[in-house]
Order: sequence, then C-alpha cells, then structure tokens
Amino acid sequence: MNPDSSKPDCADRQNLISSQNNSAVYMFKALTPLKYIDCRWLILANFASFMAIGMQQLTRGWLILRLTNDSPLALSFVTMAFALPMTFMSLVGGVLADRFPKRKLMIISQTIVTLTVLLLATLDYLGIIKFWHLILIGIVNGSVVAVNMPSRQSIFSDILPENDLMSAIALNNSATNSTRLVGPSLAGFLIVFIGTSGVFYLISVIHLLSLFFLCMLKTGKNATGKSKNSVTDDIAEGFRYAKHNPVILGLVLLSLVPAVFGFPYVSLLPAWAREALDAHSLGLGLLEASMGFGSLLGTLILASFNNMKNRGIFLILNGLAWGFSLLLFAGCGSYHTALPGIFIVGFMSSIFMALNNTLMQVKSSDEMRGRMVSLSIMTFGLMPLSAVPFGAVAETIGTPGSLMIAGAILCLFMVLFFFLSPGFRKNAQ
Repeated sequence: MNPDSSKPDCADRQNLISSQNNSAVYMFKALTPLKYIDCRWLILANFASFMAIGMQQLTRGWLILRLTNDSPLALSFVTMAFALPMTFMSLVGGVLADRFPKRKLMIISQTIVTLTVLLLATLDYLGIIKFWHLILIGIVNGSVVAVNMPSRQSIFSDILPENDLMSAIALNNSATNSTRLVGPSLAGFLIVFIGTSGVFYLISVIHLLSLFFLCMLKTGKNATGKSKNSVTDDIAEGFRYAKHNPVILGLVLLSLVPAVFGFPYVSLLPAWAREALDAHSLGLGLLEASMGFGSLLGTLILASFNNMKNRGIFLILNGLAWGFSLLLFAGCGSYHTALPGIFIVGFMSSIFMALNNTLMQVKSSDEMRGRMVSLSIMTFGLMPLSAVPFGAVAETIGTPGSLMIAGAILCLFMVLFFFLSPGFRKNAQ
C-alpha cells in the first residue's frame, strides 16, 4: 500500500521511495519516516541547526559569565533578549507559514542566523565584544527564529501522512536532542583550545551546512494557502480558532505553563553548575551532554509508539513526572547524582514537547496548522523570559532553591489540569 493513501493531498509523492530495498532499515517503527526523502533532508537540516544552537548556547553562556563576573541574572537577561521577540514574532511566523512557501522562509531565516553568528565571532575575536552586543544579537536571532520555526515544524505535515507524523516529529526531536549530547560537550572542550571566538566561527560553518540541507528540499516550495486578510486579522482568526477548540486550547496551556516553570533550568544551568558543583566549562558540557542523552532516548522511545492510545492523559502524567524530576535534580550536590538527575529531566521534558507538538499538528486543520504551531512556539518563547524572575530569585536564595520552586509549581499545575479538564482527557487521543 502507498503510505500516502491515508493523505491523498500529501505533497511530492515522489519523495516516497520503495521500502523493498530497505526492509532491514525500516523494520523499526521509529525509522519509518526516513522512507521520505524530504524527511531525511529536513531532519539533517534540523540536526545541523540545533547542533549549532546547542554549541552557541553554552559558548554564549560562558562568554557572558566571563564578561559579567559569573552573574546568573546576566544570563537571564541575554536569554530574555532572544525570547521576547520570539514570543511575539512567532505569531507573524505562523501567518507567513500559512501564506508563503515554507522552504523559502526557512532558507532566508537560516541565512540571517548564519550572518549574525559570524558577526558575534568577529566581535569576540577582535576583543571588542560588549554585553549589549549579546543583547542586540539575541533580539535579531529571536525574531528570525520566530519566523523560521512555524515553517520548520509544520512542514512535516506536508511531507508525511498523518499515521507517520508522530514518529517523524519524535525522530526529528531525537536528532535534535542528540545534538544536546554532542554539541555542548564539544563546545566546552573546544573553548579550552580555540577560545569562544573560535567556537563561534565553527558554529557559523555548521549553520551553513544546515542551509545546504534546506536547499535540497522539494516540498514546501508552494504556498499552503491564500488569504486576503491582513496579518493582524489572520492572527486574530488563529486565536478564535484555538479558543473554540477545547483540545487545541488545552494543548496551548500545556505548552505555556511547562515552558514557564519547566525550562528555567536550561538558562540557569551554567550558574547552577558553578554554584552547586563548582563546575568548569568541561563539567558544564558533561551536564549538558547527560541532559541531551536523556532527551535523545525519550524521543526515540516515543517515535516507536505511533499508535499510542490515550495520548492526552499520558501527556499530563508525563508533565507531572517532569516537574518531580526537576524538583529532585535541583537538590543534587555532586556529579554522581546530578548527571542521572539531569538525564531524567531531559528524558521527561523531551517526550512531553514532542507529544504536544504532534497533537497540535494532528488536531489542527491544514489552513490553520502554521498558526497553531506558532501558538506553541509563542508559549515556548516564554521559557527564557521566565528565567529572569527565577534568575532574580536565584540571586537571593541560590539557584538550587529557585529551581526547586519551579519544579514544585509545575507538579501542582499538572495535578490541577488533570482533574479540571475531563474534556481534554477524553478528546486528546
């Protein structure tokens, strides 16, 4: 049977290759989406892009600590500079993804990101880098990523039929999460030998590689829909659609609260590692790698369950486990407990985000998919913003105490949502 038979209008039927010559590879359900050529190129592009992002996050964090005398609040402000435009511009990115060719949008935005990293590397190399440079570059990158991500995520629905969608999204997340295993630890190692500027130059080369893979895509060359409305009207239409769809509204809430309370540890990890473990760049890289390995394993397991039942209930319970694991990790005081602790946090959070993304795309109509994905990205963009108040709390009571508060609030929300949303539990299958 043609895998596209469940979705007659799936773009580029030629992207589907015969599985007869690849039966040994595709015997695992998790690898089924790799039958689609464009799916391979897209996952490779995302792998390279997130490898660069992971390396940049650690290198930028190390540079900030060097410039600001180890201030966790400074880390939070630079992260906020990236997140604030991402939070609002993602809505525009969702409208653009529903109006214009996704492939072209991704190529343009990837080019801009590459140029900004080259600028950052040069400023650092010349020794004239200032804190405000990092703020400004963060604003530009956040705006560009906001336009990029709705297309980068929703294009999976153009490439694959629905029954392979969850496996594809989970497999893509596995590829990107694997970069958290390699990228930060590699950056931490290389900083010792070539400095932060050398690592930034390497990151720009990896971004160029991602750009090449995006250029190889065939799907996404045509606009997915036409609209005579203004961008503002289309954004408002997306909000109305989400408001009157209980499952979509529940998924937005399940993106918002975990983004605010579940992810501050990502931004504050460098400060936590220095405070709790007296870690250096290599030790921080090991923590990032352990988190990445947990994320990789979680999404690989999820990719094998494309016919999962009761996905809504599982999503809520997984969020509860995420909050509890963050609570335990915050109290770790040695590498023997911190490495497995951050592994579990990465494992739980990656499953949650991949499953939420899958349900958002499956439950959205074709003409609304870009905007609905942009709502998830908008709420996810609040994650770095939440690092500012938690960074301020960390300045007062310490980073471990701040992360404990975040984990406890996440647990409480998931318990309340479970009992107050019977409609979501019933319909989010």
